This record gives sequence, structure tokens and C-alpha cells, in this order.
Amino acid sequence: MDSIEQENPPPARTRSGRDLDGEVVIITGSAQGIGRTFARAFAESGSRVVVADRDTVGAEAVAAELRKDGHDATAVTVDVADERSVEELLRLTLEHYGRVDTLVNNAAIFSTIVMKPFDAITAAEWRQVIDVNLTGVFLCCRTVGGHLRAQGHGSIINVSSAAVLQGRPNYLHYVASKAGVVGLTRSLARELGAAQVTVNALMPGSVDTGIPRDSVSPGQAEQIIAGQAVHRRLRPADIAGAAVFLASEAARTITGQSIVIDGGMNFL
Repeated sequence: MDSIEQENPPPARTRSGRDLDGEVVIITGSAQGIGRTFARAFAESGSRVVVADRDTVGAEAVAAELRKDGHDATAVTVDVADERSVEELLRLTLEHYGRVDTLVNNAAIFSTIVMKPFDAITAAEWRQVIDVNLTGVFLCCRTVGGHLRAQGHGSIINVSSAAVLQGRPNYLHYVASKAGVVGLTRSLARELGAAQVTVNALMPGSVDTGIPRDSVSPGQAEQIIAGQAVHRRLRPADIAGAAVFLASEAARTITGQSIVIDGGMNFL
């Protein structure tokens, strides 16, 4: 079958030095955990980083730490479940940097969730998790994605979870929200592809973020490691490299994909 080529394909974005030199990335939920590692990884790849989080003090601390190490970073307070707050995030980013190239939707409710059977989850708990983990991703994609489409290039990286593949019990609202992120990613990839904007999802397994939570005890961690093809505990840095790759020129034709990073617990 003959391949279909565009008459005037968009020129590849040129870079000098580090792979993402000069590009601007917004990373939600980046005041701690995996998001903080994302911020560091993108900064070390040459990106100018917007550390976006509800935790103003934490976001400022991460941005200051990056600046101390010679990187370009700024902090913005955002509530991803609030439409106006997300719009303000984009406005402040453009005011400060004049552009956006990548959005990483990492903000989510997880570590504070109390495990319980589905019939013990209240409607209020359900709404809170869906509002942040799914609606928050939608609002950020709609707001920033519209800008990326208008400029004719960019990437969106949504953080889902390998818990979707496991159908993990006692986390019904969390698993449902992260499954929704996969569906959103696939549909949005179709809508934004013509504008040379890629949209992909990462599906991390159990990651030792250093954030205390009741869901993984030391004994459970050992069981998780034993079930993985790679027998070691996952760290945030194991996830960050994939995000940087998906934002790079090397991944410009990868879109609509869900990349599982769980040490080989699940295979797609």
C-alpha cells in the first residue's frame, strides 16, 4: 500500500544542546512525588518549567530548588478542578514565558484515599476523586490543548494508572477516574492530531514516592515486587524518563498510546 504523504509536512522543530531546550512545560501536581521528579527531569532536559500545584508553598519550593540549580522555573497555584483557576494557569504561563509546548497532567487524588468497598464509597467521595482526577485533566486539556492546537504543535501527557489494568479492588472511584483518562487520551489524540499535537497516557504501577499512604505496607510492597518481571521497587525517576521522551521530537508520531511503566506487572 502506498503511503500517504502531506504535500507540505510541518518542519521538524530544531533544537540545540539538550533535547527540549527552551521549550515550556506545565506540570500539574508537581509540588511533590512523581510530579516533582517530572519537574526536575524536564528542567534537566532543557525545558522551562511551570510548577503548578494547589500547594503554593510546595510549588514555590520546587521552583526555587530548580532555579538554584541553574534551571528556569516558576510556580503557579492551581486547582485543576476549578475552570477559572486552570484558565489563570495558562494566562500566567503565557504572560511569563510567552509560549507553552507541553502539558503534563499529573495532579490527582490518591495518597489520601482510604481503601474501602465500592458500596462504602459516598457520593461526595466519588465526586471529589472524579472532579480532580478526570474533570481536572479535561479542563487542563481543553484550556491548554486549545492553545497547542492554535500554535500547530505540542504534546499532552496524561498520567493514568496501571491499577486500571488490574481492576484493583477497594479503589473503585480512583480506578474509574484513571480509566477515564485513558479514554480521554485516545479521543483527544484523534481531535488534535491534525494540528501536530500528540496526546499520550502513562500508566505507572506502584511507585515509591516517599509520600505516606495506607495502601502499600512493607509486606505488600514485597508482594508487588515479586509479581513484577523486574524485581525492584519503582521510583519516580522510572516514570519521568518516559514523559520527557513523549514530549521530544523523537516521539512526534506517537499519539493515543498508553504506556505501562510497572516493572512488568502487566503486559498490553
